[in-house]
Amino acid sequence: MTDTQPTGSTPTPSTPQAATATGTIPALQLKNVSKSFGSVLALRDISLHVDPGTVTCVLGDNGAGKSTLIKILSGVHQPSSGELLVKGQARTFASPREALGAGIATVYQDLATVPLMSVWRNFFLGNEPQRGIRGLKFLDSAKARETCRAELLAMGIDLRDLEQPIGTLSGGERQAVAIARAVYFGAEVLILDEPTSALGVKQSGVVLKYIRQAKERGIGVVFITHNPHHAHMVGDRFYLLNRGALTNEFEKATVTREQLVKAMAGGAELEALAHELGADR
Repeated sequence: MTDTQPTGSTPTPSTPQAATATGTIPALQLKNVSKSFGSVLALRDISLHVDPGTVTCVLGDNGAGKSTLIKILSGVHQPSSGELLVKGQARTFASPREALGAGIATVYQDLATVPLMSVWRNFFLGNEPQRGIRGLKFLDSAKARETCRAELLAMGIDLRDLEQPIGTLSGGERQAVAIARAVYFGAEVLILDEPTSALGVKQSGVVLKYIRQAKERGIGVVFITHNPHHAHMVGDRFYLLNRGALTNEFEKATVTREQLVKAMAGGAELEALAHELGADR
């Protein structure tokens, strides 16, 4: 998408009520959410929303509060104050399974896969299809393989051998399988925890492609990352998190990649560092 502002201009934060003003009900929303652990305030007054068929990027460096935010969205933690809404309805999740039942799936960095187990077994891990004979239940391996291949192809993922251990796949391919698995099991909101952080340029591109595929299927994607370059390639809305608080919110049409980098790094600090290193000479 072509940026609508010159590089040297100041980004214009979007209005938090803009999406709801159009009549769109957010797939997922936080209203004034805070989270404390004893005397430590990990998140402070966080408000954001995720619309269906969009990619919402949450950016921040280490220690910004991204992990705590993910755990609240995915049902691991409950907010100390504020509200979490799903399709406009206030919800409280006691566990990640409850969040998953509400259509919120989270793909963590470790992907929760068994490296020595085949691709199709990992795809259905914990949710294996079964067939019965006289009251006995057996794994329906034929259906599992067929469904796995069809769902991967629907996401544009063509693997030669579904029997190969998933640990033999590249990092990008494993992320793609995890995304396809979440989509198949009914995810309406897909939360991705730093999916490109340990990948090279080519494999990161593979993951970004599948993020866009999920968006095109109408899923609301929450892309948690510290990489503004990757975020700007696929994102529609950007929230900047720093020390547990939101510092900026931008729409894709109102911010360039360079402005996003500068806003995330802190304009004054970045200019001071550039001067110290002699980059402005």
